[in-house]
Amino acid sequence: MDTGPGAADLLIHPRWIVPVVPEGTVLEQHSVAVRDGVISALLPRAEAAGIDAAETLELPAHALLPGLVNAHGHAAMSLLRGYADDLPLMPWLQEHIWPAEGAWVGEDFVRDGVRLAALEMIQSGTTTCSDMYFFPEVAAREYLAAGLRAQLAFPVFDFPTAWGSGPDDYLAKGLALRDELRHEDRISVVFGPHAPYTVSEENLARIATLAAELDLPVHIHLHETAAEVLQAVEANGERPLDTLHRIGLLGPRTQCVHMTDAGRQDIELLAATGASVVHCPQSNMKLASGACPVSRLLDAGVNVALGTDGAASNNDLNLFNEMHSAALLAKLTSGDASALPAARTLTLATLGGARALGLEQHIGSIEAGKQADLIAVDLGGAAQQPVYNPLSTLVYACTGSEVSHSWVAGRPLLAEREPVHLDRRAILSRAEDWRARIQGSPASGNKESP
Repeated sequence: MDTGPGAADLLIHPRWIVPVVPEGTVLEQHSVAVRDGVISALLPRAEAAGIDAAETLELPAHALLPGLVNAHGHAAMSLLRGYADDLPLMPWLQEHIWPAEGAWVGEDFVRDGVRLAALEMIQSGTTTCSDMYFFPEVAAREYLAAGLRAQLAFPVFDFPTAWGSGPDDYLAKGLALRDELRHEDRISVVFGPHAPYTVSEENLARIATLAAELDLPVHIHLHETAAEVLQAVEANGERPLDTLHRIGLLGPRTQCVHMTDAGRQDIELLAATGASVVHCPQSNMKLASGACPVSRLLDAGVNVALGTDGAASNNDLNLFNEMHSAALLAKLTSGDASALPAARTLTLATLGGARALGLEQHIGSIEAGKQADLIAVDLGGAAQQPVYNPLSTLVYACTGSEVSHSWVAGRPLLAEREPVHLDRRAILSRAEDWRARIQGSPASGNKESP
């Protein structure tokens, strides 16, 4: 193969390219060249004829777009998918999820849960995720093996869990993992204080100091329900967002997850500090937690990303479903059918997520010089025809099963809908083993395995 300036490792010829920047752009008869894991060119197909590529891929019915960024999840909780459905947030969490985690979570649980989550995300177009869960050192190994890009928000609580004895232990383990993985290009480790109602102000202030000293992001559940905010006001005399701001924890590297209860002053504060909001519409709807005011946040200049939350409260890790729900929910809650149009929704799921995770210089759009984190989506199916506007088709008519190929840094993760690095049968077999164990345990209320 030629190694000159006109050479490429991979040359992709799709029907459409959705570069995300400029927003709303759709290119036809264009090609993308990849070299050394980086997008080396985005150019008209006629001009691509002069590129000598080691591999050329024709995708005549496909849209090529940046890999999707799932900006909030708890990957290993995929093994609790459907375990305790149709319950409000706090009873769901306190009476079902936390006891189940106390009984079952360990290194093996996290390993198998992350493998299941990685398989699901890769098959539905996610190439980068943010994962807040126990045993992040185990998750890191699995993401590296699967080929995904991941942010690991190591959890911090005031109380002991399977992963640590208390705040000192969580912080020591998390920062040691950050040092261990600091040279891994695809993995970042950040602070993950669970929420203001599970982490004291003293420990949140300590995290704020450490985050400032180390220049590390902070990923936190915030304003998930109106009841949570009201409880904080009654106990402390201020809203949780104001508490975070007062102690120095709110800034451009803060990732505020949920924010269903966000009034005018909250939105102004988020905009002034540069904090990002991670919107998880399906989880919030399923738990009846409320609806994040996405349109008002965007109008105020707040960066908004999309997340699935965990499969225990969603019940999937599919960002195509999340895009669809986000767009429809924004229209319903605002009473405006033009709210959160398809192009903007795609931005939330790509560049918005990249910005929230501090990766916008590397991923989130198809531009020369960025990492080749890409997905190809087949729009040739009956449910997608006819294609008048690929952007609308992607958001309103796709379910994620149309993703046929994906790459992270030019390395294939999915080819012709088949995972490249993961053993699908083994992963699904282990998931079934866990279901039988958990459902057959006394703690589940069902002592007989089906």
